[in-house]
Amino acid sequence: MEDKLKLLSSNIPFKYLPVETLAHLARLLESVVYKRDTVIYELGGQKLKGIEIVAEGCLETAFLSGLSQEENISQYEPGTAYGGIQILFNKRKPLETVVAKKGTKTYFLHRRDFKKLCEDFEDFFNFYTADFGKKMLDEDYAHLYSKTTSNEDNYLNFDQIYSSKIKDIAYKAVVSTSEDTPIYEVAIKMANHKTSCIFIKNDKDKFTGFVTDITLRDKVIAQQFNNQLPIKKVMDEDIVFISTNAYAYEAILMMFSRKSRYLLIQDEAGEYVGFLSRNRLLSEQAQSPLVFIQSVKSAVNTADLKSKWQKVPNIVAQLLDRGINAEIVNEIVTAIADTISNKIIEEVIEKMGPPPAKFVFMVLGSEGRKELSLKTDQDNAIIYEDTPAENRALVRTYFLDFAAQVSDKLNTVGFVYCLGDYMASNPNWTHSLAHWKYNYKKWIEESLPEAAIKFAAFFDCRAIYGDLSIMDNLRGFVDDELKKPAEKFYTYLAKNALQYEMPLTYFKNIKTQTVNSKEVFDIKKAMTPIVDLVRVYALQNRIFQKENTGERLKALRDLGIFTEQQFTELMQSYYYLMALRLKWQAQLIIKNHVEANNLIEIGSLTKIEKVTLIEIFKTIQNFQLGIKIKFTNSFV
Repeated sequence: MEDKLKLLSSNIPFKYLPVETLAHLARLLESVVYKRDTVIYELGGQKLKGIEIVAEGCLETAFLSGLSQEENISQYEPGTAYGGIQILFNKRKPLETVVAKKGTKTYFLHRRDFKKLCEDFEDFFNFYTADFGKKMLDEDYAHLYSKTTSNEDNYLNFDQIYSSKIKDIAYKAVVSTSEDTPIYEVAIKMANHKTSCIFIKNDKDKFTGFVTDITLRDKVIAQQFNNQLPIKKVMDEDIVFISTNAYAYEAILMMFSRKSRYLLIQDEAGEYVGFLSRNRLLSEQAQSPLVFIQSVKSAVNTADLKSKWQKVPNIVAQLLDRGINAEIVNEIVTAIADTISNKIIEEVIEKMGPPPAKFVFMVLGSEGRKELSLKTDQDNAIIYEDTPAENRALVRTYFLDFAAQVSDKLNTVGFVYCLGDYMASNPNWTHSLAHWKYNYKKWIEESLPEAAIKFAAFFDCRAIYGDLSIMDNLRGFVDDELKKPAEKFYTYLAKNALQYEMPLTYFKNIKTQTVNSKEVFDIKKAMTPIVDLVRVYALQNRIFQKENTGERLKALRDLGIFTEQQFTELMQSYYYLMALRLKWQAQLIIKNHVEANNLIEIGSLTKIEKVTLIEIFKTIQNFQLGIKIKFTNSFV
């Protein structure tokens, strides 16, 4: 009896209970002894009858990760209890396999008595809700939980394209030739090797380009080009590489974003071991939503593009239902949006005629970060190359007209006009490279609140069409300018990141507002502090090549700016919120037949979702405090 009391009174959550309750509880506990390596519970097996408080030895739990298929092991040492979460939140079903190690002794408490404790003592119950909320931030755990509560037989059953890597796919051997090989000899070599693609090397044995059947058709046969000339005269120089450790979905998205039909595959040692074609990848994934991107490329007019965009909510819902991470879903939605934008840009150029100068069309905000949701507006701008004074008026007139036509078509498709007018059709956001350099320099040097906000918006920029060297030139300039900003520049950026408060009441419940007689909270505003916080750190460390919030977090962790724990908490929090946001928006469009919004009805959330959100909001509050101290030297 005394041993039981001592164990209970010195361990959470039992020490929250009054002394008299502990004494009564000690009398209820039944001692159970397990032999070493006894399997007590199995995933999907017999339901739990109560909780097991470890008195001696150890309980070891394990479940399979949805992607890596490796066991995730945790241990319950003396004083800890197994089974509370399963009884309260999973209809008593085991979420993992539980094995007794070392010859284990436990104290068994019947579920009836356990639930009575939860009903009578709020702190005791809150321990389990908070613990479960934290566990649900682990995407493997959350995915497993969702599958054990659904009708699917196996939580690993989802599209293999999201878990298979390039090294798992059968790719073709590289066929190559030198830059000086005559075109006709290259054609013969391709025929002999029965390949549709051949890669070209220079005299230093480095790959410099590639040639395909289409290259020979369009550039040689159709134009009656001299086939005695060297192949370098007609080769495509835009070679795209990918690692054998990359995922198949990453390869497809890379092909669409770079407009490439072939990928060279590089192993861990840096050797080129083969190549893959886009058609091969897509044909192997005939049921994958990624194939939809190919159909978008085949759209013939704006009405067709609008029809394609209207199908995206269903794709999003399918992916999330299969347990696909929200970061991947964002990338797919963004790839579809980019493809639509490119089709529209090409259509307008065909109508207006070739541009009078080189340019890039860039997207800003969530699309710039590859984090599009289903409620999105236009955020874009144009940079064109510097031109002689006598041509400037003509060039500017062309691009403003071009931007207006593109904007109108995007609005027709479903990307509505930006209320803040952050669009290339606004003369303020279509300029020469020199003018854009002036803009960025002024925003940094002025260090005013409004300038910092503009800079933040235009830091999240990404070129989707045109001459990418123009964007590289601008980024190099901004990188140099950021080495010498005024101290208050970062202070204003930080204050901008702190303007949103987490929707938590004083008692740590979710704070709501009433809209159309319904209690709601704005999930976009809840996510914004993470985006802004990470952007400030990315700017301070001049991280330009990482475009989305997740990539920036990984880079900041690798630099030692964030600890592994901070990185994990922010990543899990952000993409849990993103998944919830996308699910809500898809539901509004598909089931409710209304426009998507960011105002989630609190009544639509499960108890588990509410618990998880509260834990996330606490995490974000802690990081807001950290940035407040670091950049503003203030606690308040």
